[in-house]
Amino acid sequence: MAVASNDTGVLPLPCKRMLSRMEAAAYCGISPTTFDKLVSDRLMPAAKRIYSRNLWDVRQIDSAIEDLPGGAEDARLETSEDW
Repeated sequence: MAVASNDTGVLPLPCKRMLSRMEAAAYCGISPTTFDKLVSDRLMPAAKRIYSRNLWDVRQIDSAIEDLPGGAEDARLETSEDW
C-alpha cells in the first residue's frame, strides 16, 4: 500500500488510530523489516489482534518513539557525565 506524501516530502499524520504493519512502519519512517525487529526487541509495541488483523495503535507507537534511546536529550546527558 502506497502512503501519500505532501510537497515537503513529510508524511501526513494518519487520520486513523490503528495502523497495519506496513502503515506503522511507514509512519515511523522505517522499513517493515526494521519495524518487525523493533517489535521483537520490545522497542515498539506489539500489535493488537482485532478479529483476524494485527493492528498498531498510533498513540502507543508515538510513546515508543519518545522512549527510544538517542537524540538531543541523551547527547546532553552523555556530555554532562563526561565532565
